[in-house]
Parts: sequence; C-alpha cells; structure tokens
Amino acid sequence: MTDGDTGLTSGEADRRRAKEGPNRVDEGRPDPIRRALGKFWAPVPWMLEAAIVLQITLHEYPEAAGIAVLLVFNAALGFFQESRAQATLDALTSRLAVNASVRRDGAWRKIAAPDLVRGDVVKLSLGAVVPADVRLIGGAVLIDQSMLTGESVPAEAGPGFETFAGALIERGEAVALVTAIGGKTKFGRSADLIRTAYVESTEQKAIFRVVRNLALFNGGVTALMVGIGVFGLGLSARQIVPLVLVALLASIPAALPSMFTLAATVGARTVARRGVLPTRLSALDEAAVMDILCADKTGTLTRNALTVAKCQPLPGFDAADVLAMAALASSDGGADPLDAAIRAAAGTANPRGWLRTGFSPFDPAIKMSAATAKDAAGAIIRITKGALAAVSAKATSEVTAMVEDLQAKGYRVLVVACGTKAPLTVAGAIAMSDPPRPDTGPLIARLLALGVRAVMVTGDGAVTARVVADAVGITGPTCPAGPIAQVSGIEHYGVFAGVLPEDKFALVKALQRAGHVVGMCGDGANDAPALRQAQMGIAVSTATDVAKSAAGIVLTDAGLGGIVAVVEEGRATFQRILTFTLRSLVHKAAQVLMLLVGLIMTGGAVLTPMLMVMVMVGGDFIALTSATDNVQPSARPNVWRLRNLSIVSAVLGLCDLVFCAAILGVGHYHMQLGLRALQTLTMITMVYSGQAIFYVVRERHRLGKSRPGNLLLAGSALEIAVFSTLAAQGWLMARLPLAIMAAVFGGAIVLALVLDTIKLALLRVLPIE
Repeated sequence: MTDGDTGLTSGEADRRRAKEGPNRVDEGRPDPIRRALGKFWAPVPWMLEAAIVLQITLHEYPEAAGIAVLLVFNAALGFFQESRAQATLDALTSRLAVNASVRRDGAWRKIAAPDLVRGDVVKLSLGAVVPADVRLIGGAVLIDQSMLTGESVPAEAGPGFETFAGALIERGEAVALVTAIGGKTKFGRSADLIRTAYVESTEQKAIFRVVRNLALFNGGVTALMVGIGVFGLGLSARQIVPLVLVALLASIPAALPSMFTLAATVGARTVARRGVLPTRLSALDEAAVMDILCADKTGTLTRNALTVAKCQPLPGFDAADVLAMAALASSDGGADPLDAAIRAAAGTANPRGWLRTGFSPFDPAIKMSAATAKDAAGAIIRITKGALAAVSAKATSEVTAMVEDLQAKGYRVLVVACGTKAPLTVAGAIAMSDPPRPDTGPLIARLLALGVRAVMVTGDGAVTARVVADAVGITGPTCPAGPIAQVSGIEHYGVFAGVLPEDKFALVKALQRAGHVVGMCGDGANDAPALRQAQMGIAVSTATDVAKSAAGIVLTDAGLGGIVAVVEEGRATFQRILTFTLRSLVHKAAQVLMLLVGLIMTGGAVLTPMLMVMVMVGGDFIALTSATDNVQPSARPNVWRLRNLSIVSAVLGLCDLVFCAAILGVGHYHMQLGLRALQTLTMITMVYSGQAIFYVVRERHRLGKSRPGNLLLAGSALEIAVFSTLAAQGWLMARLPLAIMAAVFGGAIVLALVLDTIKLALLRVLPIE
C-alpha cells in the first residue's frame, strides 16, 4: 500500500519497474516490406513501370532492365530518405516526452513518464497530461477526456475519480495514485502526443501544380511529335513507340518526391542543433512564410528567472507576513516559476503559524490563486494572490498607486490579500523581477531585417509590458483593452497586454484576416487552440505537454534564438527546393522539345530509352545534392510566385533548347554524323547544358556569388566524368571524339554566362521568391 504523504521509496520503484517494465506502449509501425512495396505504387513509379512494359513489348530487354534499375533506385532512395526522416523526427520528439511530477522518498520530483510505476503518487497540475491510469486521492481538477472517451464536456473530478493516460488537466490541481502503466492502461497510449505524421505543405502543393502543368505541356508536345512522325514522316508504329517512350521518360520528375523529404530532413537536423525541435517536417515550410511573430514576454523576451525583487507590506503586516501568505497560496509541487520564486523568498518562515487546509491553483481566466488556512485559534482565513482587480474589491487609492509605481519600473506585481470574509484586506504587494534577455533586442532586430515583425503578447499589465517592449525594441502602440476581435487595424499594434489564453486565438484569427502569416508562441494548455490556428505554432521551452502537442515547433532553449534559426533555415530550405524545381522545369521542357526538333532534323529519335534513363539518373539524382547546397536565406518571407516561375522557366528553357538544337544542327548538317553518333552528341549536350542551367539557377544574383556546397561540386564532377568517359570509350553508346566533347563543354560555359545575364534581367521584373 502506498503512503500518499511520502509516496514510494526509490528502491521500491526500481523493484516494480524491473518486474512490470516501463510505462511505455510499443508503437506499431508499418511493416518495412509493405512500406518498401508502397514505393512502387505512385504516379512516378507508374510512369516508369509503363515504360518497362513498353520496352518488353518491343523486346528491348536491356533498355527495360535499365529502366527497372532506375525504378528500384528511385524506390530505394525514397524508402531510405523516408526512414531517415522518420528516424530524425523520432529522435527529436523523444526529447519532448511527457514528464510527471511524482512523490518519491517523501519529496516531489520531476521524472520522465516512462519511469513511473504502479503505486506512484503523482501531481496533476494545470496543462499537464495524465501520464498513466490514475485514481485521484486529493484535490480537484477539471479534466478533459474527450480524445479518450468521446465525451465533449470536461469532467469535474475529485478524490476517488479514475482517469486514464492521455487525458488533459484544464483547471485545478490534484494528487493521484497510479493504478496502471504501459500496455496495461485502458487506452494504452501516454507518451506519444506529438503528431509526427508528414503533412503535405502548401509549398509541395504549389510545386506539384507546376509539375502537373509541365506534364500537360510535355504531353501536348509528345502528341504533336507523334502526329509529325506518323503523318509527316511516315514512321511506323515500331518507330514511334520508342520515341513516345523517350518523351515519357523525359517528362518524369523522378527525384522530386525525394527532394522534398531530403531537404526537409537536412533542415530539421540543422535547426535541432540550434535549439528547435520540429514536430513535423512541414514546419520549416511554414516558418519560411511567417511575417508576424506573437511572442510571449515571460521566458521568450525575458530570462524567465523570476525573483522577488521587493515586497511592500501595508500597515498591519510586515514583509515576512506577506511572503508567508503568498507561499501558502502557491503550489508546492508544480512547475510554475512564479510560485517557485515566492516559495524560495518566503523560505520556511510562517510568522503567524497559519496551517494551510485547502488550495486552488492559479486560474488564468481569473488571474488568481487562493488558499484557505487555519490560525492558532482555529479560525478559517482565506488568502488570495494575483492581479489587484482579481484579489480585492476594496483596494484604496494608496494600494492602486503603489501597484502602478512598481509596474512603471517594469516589475510584475502580485497583490496578496487575506480575511475571514469578502471583501478581503490587501496585505501588500510583491514585485517580481524578470529582466529582458540580453540577446532579445538584437534578435528582434534580426527578425525585422528578415521581414518578420515581433509583437508582445502578455498577461501582465499594460504599463509593465510597455517598459519591457521599449527595452527590447518592440515598436508600435499598446492595444487598448477590450475584445480583440473588435479592434480595428490590429496589425499596427506592437503590445497586447492583459491577454488571457483564450484571447490569443482571437488575436491569431484577427491578424490572419488582415492578411498576415502568423507565428504564435504559447506555453499553456489553453494556448493550444491558438497554436493550432497559427500557421506557425511555437511551444516555448517551458510549455506544457498539451501546448507541445499542438505546436509545429518546440523550443528547447529560452529566448528568440530558436525562432530566428527556424526562419532562416526554413528560407534556406525554400531556396534549395526552388533551385531544384526551377532546374527541373527548365530542363524537362527543353528535353521534350529537343526530341521534337531532333525528329524534324533527322527523321528519327535523337535519344534512345537507355540514354534517356542515363540522363535521368545523372541529372535528377545528382541534382539532389542541392539539398545540402550553401544558400543565403531569403531576405523577406517566401511566396511561391507560380506565374513568374513558369515564365522564367519557359524563357530559360527556350535558350537551352536553342543551344541544344544548334549543337545537333552542327553535328547533323556540318559534320554529317550518323544517327547513333548524333544520339551520343545529344546526350552529352544535355548533360553539359544541364550543369550550366543548374549553376545559373542556384543563384538569384550573379553567377558565382556564393561557393557551391562540397557535395554539389562532387556530384557535378562525378556526372561530367562518368558521361564523358562513356562517350569517349563508346560504352553503351556510339563513340564521340574528345574534341567534339570539349567544344560542347566550352559552349556550355558560354551558355551559362548568357543564361546568367538573361536570368538577372528576368528576375528584376519577374521575382520568383
């Protein structure tokens, strides 16, 4: 039997854990074989599989085998990247595991929820997730079990009430006895509240829309090519089918799905090293477009190191009395830093010898906590601690002036009142000091330079909030008191004071209606709706488990540094994906058009299916190295300008087509090369021009302004070396003299310089970011 006053001993807890196992439910994962097979069932694999069937029908088995290798390679790469991405999220979210406040050896301590054992005594506080099946033995809470039982109305719970792992504490505080853990809990799930499922982002939807349009365009070109071949050149079906097959292969963006996962995984690992834990890979996409950040004052803008700076008693009380009463109205086992600071300042002193008989924890809706105590004569005394308006209805002008004077100095002020009946008598005020973090000002300036305006959202009074805002460089007037939904021009305010948790949801909605992409910081259970509503929900380092489960990112360090990091890395990821997309659009359109031009010039296919497969492997998958390229984050919040992107791609693709067609024309008309040699020439030209396009589009400025990443340089060198060697030796293709390849390579360098000039002119009038 567990003693509720002392809990289990550490030794007994260890013995029970060894016997019953940890408080953890094994998470079912899809079978790896089924996941691997699933990589062959999607639009891109379908196109490759159709190509294999066509090749087999034509009895071109080596070509079919080559495409099959590409299909397997694409599936393996996708499976590998997905596994790495899931492993990354698992590693990150494991650091967000639910914690529990447990009484061991007579003292309260914080432990990881998996370390709980049956018979432990735990404390359930506002915003906590119930870590195991429990039975309440003391206190009272409002508990939300809707995600477990389907009951839409939270339940009032007291001693004897049984609840289950995963329920949420919405109000109050209670002590409970653990009755079941791990797989023996009723609902069998207590620690995995973070949603790790990969969600398709607006960025992906935008790019896939562009790719769909490219596929329609290439389909039209292919239909025109078939018409010219059949009716203009009199080609047979056996001659047309390989041509259609090559066009089909040229249209497949084989590496595009892998690029999204790879770029997001690289970004997630980068921000994790800078104190940010994404709960889903799409969080980086969302951070890249944010333009307003609603930042908590406490712990985000300030140090979250609350201390009692001053205690001002009123006549009839002294400082020790006020601190002792405040400590009685404070939680003694929760995680509230304010209560912890007051308990530390009060120590064990209790000048009046009052014994606490009841306690109501801080309720953000009324901005107050309360306790009942018994004095030496047995009289029951009520003690309250909180905002002046909430604590006492008979505050004098002297009390009001004292509070306003402390607030004007930047202190957070708590008023303590006591009495045997209402209205209570104000005993004094406690000034809490939480100075701004030294890095807050520079980080706010950095966010502003990135096009993200920070506004302060706090439950503190307007005077205190204004002092801190001015100290850290937050500009804009203070929003007047009243319902936020009724405030006009809300985006012009810089400080929102006296904000209740439920007001944050209204603030996010109002800013979104004004056309902004909102990031919202939150830490409490009542912040969850606002965190979900915001495009970028941010749980601060001291957030409750509920807030973490609702957020897109969780900060592991205090301050704004992690937010700056995720904005910068999100925009860097955007740049990498934009480079890959632009290169794919330019090159894919030019490849299909080149087949049409080649058909008209030579009367045959200037690329075989095997050569096309080789170009795909060498181009698309080597281009994946851009996921680790050195890039500069966008200077402003990112926007997908699809119209401009399509126009720029079309112009650059046309230039690429002119270059490739000119090389083919020289080879056909001037050098009189045969069809097989022309096919090798076309392949080499596409490889070299693809490299030129890639290095041009990776920069939004002049070519060569930044150094490419080492992996990208290595990939480029490998592609050029492999294809040049194959062409020079005549392996898998007709041999091509080195002099011709050198001339084409030199031409590609000139092409890069010309394309760079055209690109700069286009981007001045048609920005793509």
